[in-house]
Amino acid sequence: MTAVVGRRERQREATYDEIVRVSRDLLADGAELSLRAVAARMGMTAPALYRYVGSYQELVDLVAFEIDKAATVGFAQAADSQPLEDPTARLLCACVAFRSWALANPREFTLVFANPVADQRCARPREAVTVHSSALFFTRLMLELWQRVGFPVPSLDELSPPAREAVLDPIHGKYDELPDDNRGLVWVVMEGWTTLYGVVALEVFGHLDPRVIESGDMFVTALRRFGVRLELQDDWPRLEPIVRARMADAVD
Repeated sequence: MTAVVGRRERQREATYDEIVRVSRDLLADGAELSLRAVAARMGMTAPALYRYVGSYQELVDLVAFEIDKAATVGFAQAADSQPLEDPTARLLCACVAFRSWALANPREFTLVFANPVADQRCARPREAVTVHSSALFFTRLMLELWQRVGFPVPSLDELSPPAREAVLDPIHGKYDELPDDNRGLVWVVMEGWTTLYGVVALEVFGHLDPRVIESGDMFVTALRRFGVRLELQDDWPRLEPIVRARMADAVD
């Protein structure tokens, strides 16, 4: 039986949507994101806004989650531009989309990925969420790749005690869908996420030579090196042109 959403609940959801929209406009405009600024743009008082988000951190949690959820739609579209029979190309195209979004929206990227609390909860009552949409999405792509083509996965004995504990009892729920009988896969997914986030963060925050950022050469190098980790080096001559083409499309 489908639950009927009442008028008051619809209005409340519409207000949450407006809070997110106004917050994203503030970020795009280079303005300060604050409860007072959001309330002012919405034409309401700060105390009235507190009925929806009780603190600045709750505002950040809400907006970060919604931004990440919307961005992940784009990552999924990029992956779906490649056939299901080519999981490597699907993963790489999604990685390029992640980079393109981050470079085009540095303040949104920062809000989402420099905010640890948003990875744990969302202020919006009707949302049941425990992890970033993007983190779960990329974990699923890695699982898809492993299931279709396979790649080396460390045994638990090869991992240090802290690493072994982390893969057996991960804090973040994005690894819940990975198989219980091969927890070394969690470590490889962690490696992949570290590679992707690491190079993109350096680019977004301007910690690489601007010429290298513009060319994307360090990003491509990071993907190639992780590809070697996955034993995809023989396929790289085919894959790099796909990556380069997607990067060029994003610039155009």
